[in-house]
Amino acid sequence: MNDAAPVDARGLVKRYGDIVAVDHVDLEVARGDVFGYLGPNGAGKTTSLRMLLGLIRPTAGSARLFGRDPLVDGAKALDGVAGFVEGPRFCAYLSGRRNLQLLADYDEPVSRPRIDEVLELVELRDRAKDRVGGYSHGMRQRLGIAASLLRQPQLLLLDEPTTGLDPAGIRDMRRLVRRLAGEGITILLSSHLLNEVEELCNRVAIIRKGSVIYQGALRDLLATAVSRFRLRALDPERARAALLAQPGVGDVELRDGELRFAADDRTVATLSVALGQARIAFTVLVPETASLEELFLGMTGGDSSDHDSAETIAV
Repeated sequence: MNDAAPVDARGLVKRYGDIVAVDHVDLEVARGDVFGYLGPNGAGKTTSLRMLLGLIRPTAGSARLFGRDPLVDGAKALDGVAGFVEGPRFCAYLSGRRNLQLLADYDEPVSRPRIDEVLELVELRDRAKDRVGGYSHGMRQRLGIAASLLRQPQLLLLDEPTTGLDPAGIRDMRRLVRRLAGEGITILLSSHLLNEVEELCNRVAIIRKGSVIYQGALRDLLATAVSRFRLRALDPERARAALLAQPGVGDVELRDGELRFAADDRTVATLSVALGQARIAFTVLVPETASLEELFLGMTGGDSSDHDSAETIAV
């Protein structure tokens, strides 16, 4: 494998008639990243992944995987790349093991010896003889990852891998992604689930209505949040008046019996003294850590996007 970036997309555009599904998207995924591609349903995530893999032709722009263009180099561009878009597909009447054997036959003798290993990795070895038609949704998702791992990929693309899973299935899938990342596999994870991205990813790109509105380290995005604090006082109304009178305190709101406000550390130190001098007793004064959800909603305005039709066309 060469030293080129696992994913390097420049100016990707995809139009369907008058609908712009993807609008000049740049994506850079470095080796070792667990990269979250985050956006509302229909924002253009799946269409982007399809262009990255060469499944659809971009209207404009280019995409390279380890320096290779799928539209120029064909299947060779996917060497070291695996994953699934919009869910894996299998022969329901065959067993999980037989499905993997059929896929491995394309790569003989490279992949067949790995079947037991990948089944063990995704915790399906005990159910390998069962027909896939009897698998739960979560088991089919894990089998999809097993199929992706047959070729020992260095880049794994996962499109909404926890969609439709119950809480236990989500937990198992997240644990599996962490394990794969720990083995050095670069992962591009497309998701609209904010908690999932926040728990798993070190870098993110946020797409809204086909355009990337943020790309960079997750910690840097979280650091852009205004410092906020939470105050619980025995007399909330008096405490609220004191907050409003304190220079440097803003965005004061009373919610569920607690006061929340924005301020810097120096202002909060002065405030705590002022509360004591005014004999306003309080039991809690702590910082609130901004969540990815709060930042995401602030950046997208809670938009659920209007590009669902474009995603359907791309299926």
